Amino acid sequence: MSKRTVVCFGPGPAFKGGMANYNTSLAKTFDKIENVNTHIVSWTQQYPSIVPREFKDTQSKVDLLDGTDIKCTYLTNYNRPSTWKKTADFIASLNPEVVIFQWSIALQGLPLRHIAKRIKKKCNTEIIFDLHFVVQKEKSKIDRFFTKYGIKNSDSYIVHALKTFNELKELFPNKKLSLTEKGDRTVESGEQTVIKLYHPIYDLFQPDPDFDIEKFKKDNNLKENVFLFFGFIRKYKGLHNAIDAFARVAQERDDVSLLICGESFWNTLDSKKLSTKIKKALFGVAKKIFLGNSEDEKDYQPLELIEKHGIQDKVAVFNQFIANEDVHKFFQVSDCVVLYYLTATPSGIESLSYNFKLPILATNVGHFPETVIDGFNGYLADANDIGSMAEKMIHYLDNPLPGENVAKTAEKLSWENYVNAILNR
Repeated sequence: MSKRTVVCFGPGPAFKGGMANYNTSLAKTFDKIENVNTHIVSWTQQYPSIVPREFKDTQSKVDLLDGTDIKCTYLTNYNRPSTWKKTADFIASLNPEVVIFQWSIALQGLPLRHIAKRIKKKCNTEIIFDLHFVVQKEKSKIDRFFTKYGIKNSDSYIVHALKTFNELKELFPNKKLSLTEKGDRTVESGEQTVIKLYHPIYDLFQPDPDFDIEKFKKDNNLKENVFLFFGFIRKYKGLHNAIDAFARVAQERDDVSLLICGESFWNTLDSKKLSTKIKKALFGVAKKIFLGNSEDEKDYQPLELIEKHGIQDKVAVFNQFIANEDVHKFFQVSDCVVLYYLTATPSGIESLSYNFKLPILATNVGHFPETVIDGFNGYLADANDIGSMAEKMIHYLDNPLPGENVAKTAEKLSWENYVNAILNR
């Protein structure tokens, strides 16, 4: 039997962040299927060179593709259009049955439109855009333009929330979109399939049964009950909300800690270097031109709130990128995860939390009402209401939720079911 070839286009495991983890997990699941030949085709540089940030993972020592037959090719440079053509030609030469593009930022619309369109001209394959958003958090006109431009020629789409499907319909009012949760493709002329799935549970990171939880808690002055904030520090993730709410909890309880893990998104380069200063200046000008008077996130400093509230002894901060092999430690010592986001699309941190059977405390925004069942696998607080957020944290302490509930939620969010829907098996 001849092998079916699948290409997962997106950042490979050499990159930081949830999108690289997501694309790697997707490829590893395809790799487990007999007679499927799996390729990751990755960026070498994902963004314009003026973006002042380091995106490569230089910390992790674990090879996430070890033990697989996945072939990973780093080829696409945002800043070199000649590599866009090379990427399309390389993918077409594999004669894949399906190519899944990870869509996570509108700025990539220019190269991805070119690559997808050229692939379609050179081979008979299904192009699928896996939409992690349609309306970007900044909601600028330029983002809307690049999104519409970038994903227009997809054969099929994947969405992780009904909210995203509705945004897709609004973006393309003249498209006939057929929604399915099983993966069956529409046969109606002029219709396009939209597969409504979910953000699967990350299986790249597993609990370590030999990890000394009590020692870690003692070494880092963590109390009995630990609330966790994990991931890149960006304003939309609402770390300022979590700190403000926790400060109120800490006034009532002395058995609580807040554990903050993650690097500040826009502070990964040496600010003293001339190249960094030039990048930041050019990037600032570009943002003002394209995004108007939107707030500059480099001024977002939520960690300063810890000293303001006088809770230094109750907060442990790891303001750095967490290597893959260390991720498990922070989840194993925690009791629940705090996602007091301002806006939300399906969250990789939520998915990661379920893998460790940790309940979620989230705001009632975005997709969270679809995935967090209040009182079962987490609690939902009112958005922009610190009192409600603090109340939910105290309510969790008084009414903890069993990990078995979280495990039941996770059962429905497997990578295997996700991949089967893509292959329509």
